[in-house]
Amino acid sequence: MAPLDRKLIRDLWLMRGQVLAVALVMACGVATVVLSLGTWESLRETRDAYYERYRFADVFAQAKRAPEALVRRLEEIPGVGRVETRIVEDALLDMPAMAEPVRARLLSLPETGQPALNGVAVRRGRLPWPGRPDEAVVNEAFAEAHDLWPGDTVSATINGRQRHLEVVGVALSPEYVYAIGPGELVPDDRRFALLWLGREALEAAFDQEGAFNDVSLRLTHGAVEESVLDAVDDLLEPYGGIGAYGRRDHISDSFLRSEMDQLKAMTTIVPPIFLAVAAFLLNFVVGRIVETEREQIGLLKAFGYSNLEVGWHYLKLVLAVAFLGVVLGCLSGVWMGRGMTGLYAEYYRFPILYYRFDPGIFATAALVGVVAAASGALAAVRRAVRLEPAVAMRPPAPTSYRAGVLERLGVTRLLDQPSRMILRNLTRWPLRNGVAAFGVAAAVALLISTLFFLDSLDAMMDDYFFRTQRQDIALTFAEVRPDSVRHELAHWTGVLAVETVRDVAARLRHGHRERRVQITGIDPGSDLSRLLDSAGRPVAVPENGLVMTSKLAELLDAQAGDRVTLEVLEGRRPTVRVPVRVVIEELIGLGAYMDRGALNRLMGDDAVASGARLLVDAADLPAFFATVKETPAVQGVAVQETALQRFRSVMDETMLTMVFFYVVFASLIAIGVVYSNARIALSERGRELATLRVLGFRRGEVTYIFIGGVAATVLVALPLGCVLGYGLAALMAGLFDSELYRLPLVVSPATYGWAVLAVLAAAVATGALMTRRIARLDLVAVLKMRE
Repeated sequence: MAPLDRKLIRDLWLMRGQVLAVALVMACGVATVVLSLGTWESLRETRDAYYERYRFADVFAQAKRAPEALVRRLEEIPGVGRVETRIVEDALLDMPAMAEPVRARLLSLPETGQPALNGVAVRRGRLPWPGRPDEAVVNEAFAEAHDLWPGDTVSATINGRQRHLEVVGVALSPEYVYAIGPGELVPDDRRFALLWLGREALEAAFDQEGAFNDVSLRLTHGAVEESVLDAVDDLLEPYGGIGAYGRRDHISDSFLRSEMDQLKAMTTIVPPIFLAVAAFLLNFVVGRIVETEREQIGLLKAFGYSNLEVGWHYLKLVLAVAFLGVVLGCLSGVWMGRGMTGLYAEYYRFPILYYRFDPGIFATAALVGVVAAASGALAAVRRAVRLEPAVAMRPPAPTSYRAGVLERLGVTRLLDQPSRMILRNLTRWPLRNGVAAFGVAAAVALLISTLFFLDSLDAMMDDYFFRTQRQDIALTFAEVRPDSVRHELAHWTGVLAVETVRDVAARLRHGHRERRVQITGIDPGSDLSRLLDSAGRPVAVPENGLVMTSKLAELLDAQAGDRVTLEVLEGRRPTVRVPVRVVIEELIGLGAYMDRGALNRLMGDDAVASGARLLVDAADLPAFFATVKETPAVQGVAVQETALQRFRSVMDETMLTMVFFYVVFASLIAIGVVYSNARIALSERGRELATLRVLGFRRGEVTYIFIGGVAATVLVALPLGCVLGYGLAALMAGLFDSELYRLPLVVSPATYGWAVLAVLAAAVATGALMTRRIARLDLVAVLKMRE
């Protein structure tokens, strides 16, 4: 083994504490890359293969009742490669273990074989046989939630008639990777079901013989989607079409794509921060080694070692630390990636989903880690290379000491001697202490920027479930109902208050931008469904014009006072220009609102409603649900308390799991930064502290002088870290700003408190370790060292 390599091994062992601290910081950045990119790559490859194998469509459209003969004209649209029609309706299921009714989506299957598009992946059992209208296939998530197996039966209210369906199979579909019911935020496997039945059974149940109400299309390579959408709309308009849309607007794919985008975006923010801190620490550590080994560097060059050999020696030290960090990061990233992929498999239903071991991801993570380490220590290595032997073998010029500003003002006279030493050390080395404080501040900032997710989610839930949507129950009607339905509902058992709403599918255009949205008509003075401004004050719905959310306004490049084109996609399909009256802040979805009376007039209808929001006495809920099950006009029912619990559960198991990983990473970084700073400071001041002991200072006084300096650096860093943390939290919130939901920038005092306490705990633990080292200083050996 070469002499320099033996020296390298000795140096690594002597600095093992610092090496491990820096390697852990680097491992956090590498693990984040492996975790995020690996999970993203697994989801992407699984999604693409699943979509392709089971022929997930590119374009979707619905109608009231379109003749099957229209299929040929749809196939003739330029860019259309395949067309599949079917019947899609909603129903209610009566599950014995549940008081409330379960919403179900009924989808028709060809009498023989698989559909041409949106195929069904049978997991157990089989597809319905021809001529058996009471056979059904149920989605896997619902089957698992209710322990359903082939041979079991479920009771369903289909178009007002009670039917008993035999479960003959359990399946998955690429169309419902993320299966959520209408108006829901997260999947609820117990309360939303997918049922596939034979085409003839649904045609007979809903009077759709020789007709369809749902069509899917697969496009050819190079097809222009917008042109296809317009052509499909033109063909379906006479038959009650409600607007074709592409895969981008498909609810399941939108949620999945949003999750994947955020996973990938996280790799652009979090790992660079972690790796930058690691680079900072390496520069600090290697720089200190170069300063303390000046004489050795001079001797090496005097004995014939070249600048390249000396530089390579110190670069190898950096690479050894980087290698340890990369190995630890890759191993922990794979472990966490497997855990996250397992969680995603519970909510994103694929036939198979495993964490993918991609060598390219490991190579990328390793390259990023090594480059960060090398670039961080480059300045220190350059100093070693540029040292001339004669200069290196002489001690560095002594520091010029003089009275500082505080001493000239007489402030130091108020302090005892050890405290004056602490103050002088801080003021005479401002750059070195400032860099150390910035490193600690970065650790505080990382903790705040990860813990803020908890505050943000709490604010999101409070805004949606308690301030805007304050109902207990939301009902959806099978068809629009006259306003008299409000009085009927008010007489149901347990109902305390009723508000009716009207939902209409529409397309909003402003300039060249457009978005497909749902216009919700609400009554003036509504208290259960409220519109709030950015300050949380109720906003009155205007008599004419639109109220839209800030995210929708941003996507349309519109603001209050602008006029937008509103194209209704159902009924008589009117198109009008309407003013944007108010822009409000909502954290979930893309909302647009109108006065219900104005919306009904626009549709050419009398006073009608498509749904209702109710307050219901909790003691009367069983009787209320029994009434719902006996009411064919009710197509869907959503319980707000259940939705809140489910939302919390999903967030706890997905996003908060990721947050937990990042909090652990940030905590390790805090420990690494504080320990490295203290360890380097002890190396730099070892001779000084030993001299003080020889001069008669007690061990406690010497410890106080050193620990006091470290503590002062930490205390100065805390407020700076809080400011940086708020900025990082704002950056993180921007990553989660999507069409589906936005995270509000909310950082509670408790979050600042926990971040500060975590860094203080790391400082206290480090102080205890340094106290032991100071107590064990070999005074004779230290005093023999040359400066």
